[in-house]
Amino acid sequence: VQLVESGGGLVQSGGSLRLSCAASGFTFSSYAMSWYRQAPGKGSELVAGINSAGDITNYPASVKGRFTISRDNAKNIVYLQMNSLKPEDTAVYYCNAVRSFMYDYWGQGTQVTVSS
Repeated sequence: VQLVESGGGLVQSGGSLRLSCAASGFTFSSYAMSWYRQAPGKGSELVAGINSAGDITNYPASVKGRFTISRDNAKNIVYLQMNSLKPEDTAVYYCNAVRSFMYDYWGQGTQVTVSS
């Protein structure tokens, strides 16, 4: 099982980034996918979730209207489009796959740094 995130980097405040998470080794279309982030000295925070079919999404208030999660079940990829980025969005972003509360996989993370 592998989840490989990409697309992180350094961006100015107000800018955009699109993260990708390529999945392999499991039946991607059967898993709900999420993006989490962890800033230095802080706990992990869910920033976006999408169900297995891709028709239900959820976001916390901190990113709603700025972040969009989507998935391509044919390509086994989940995306996180991040717009209007703020310095407080700076964190390591992780991709997560979960099924039936039993199968739970994580990527290695990708750094996002937003400069003011």
